[in-house]
Amino acid sequence: MPSLNIKQTTPTSNIVGDTMASSTLTGKLEADVDIKASPEQFHEMFAHKPHHVHHTCYDKIQGCDLHEGKWGKVGTIVHWSYVHDGKAKKAKEVVEAVDPDKNLITFRVIEGDLMEEYKSFVATILVSPKSEDSGSVVHWTLEYEKLHDGIADPETLLQLVQDISKDIDAHLIQAN
Repeated sequence: MPSLNIKQTTPTSNIVGDTMASSTLTGKLEADVDIKASPEQFHEMFAHKPHHVHHTCYDKIQGCDLHEGKWGKVGTIVHWSYVHDGKAKKAKEVVEAVDPDKNLITFRVIEGDLMEEYKSFVATILVSPKSEDSGSVVHWTLEYEKLHDGIADPETLLQLVQDISKDIDAHLIQAN
């Protein structure tokens, strides 16, 4: 069973003039998911084959379409269809960073349902080999700025990406 570690680092502080002001609008959530697949296998799914992710967890991801660019390249725009909190959702994201040596990819949401609650939303996936065992650790970082204080931190979205990670892992190790 994959283990999960969650770290919440919200709210963050903003410098306003000469004084520090706490802002509950910006935040960062992080989680680690232990998987059995290699870092390269997992990274490959998000960097070069995100259109295959729905095959691993159709109840969560209905599809990922290439809108502009090429899979695995910075500047590429993808369109995700997914289910979050029991509702069908959409997200258009631009790939901001891809580092195959570190097995890292960063997506910035530019359109879709998340933009109804967040001014900005960035997801980073970093996959590292485990030091003592075989397998990997998927480190998710969600950085966001809410539109107003009445918006909840995206903890259920963090849980969703952890569940997706476990589903992808099960698919990858079954294929081997």
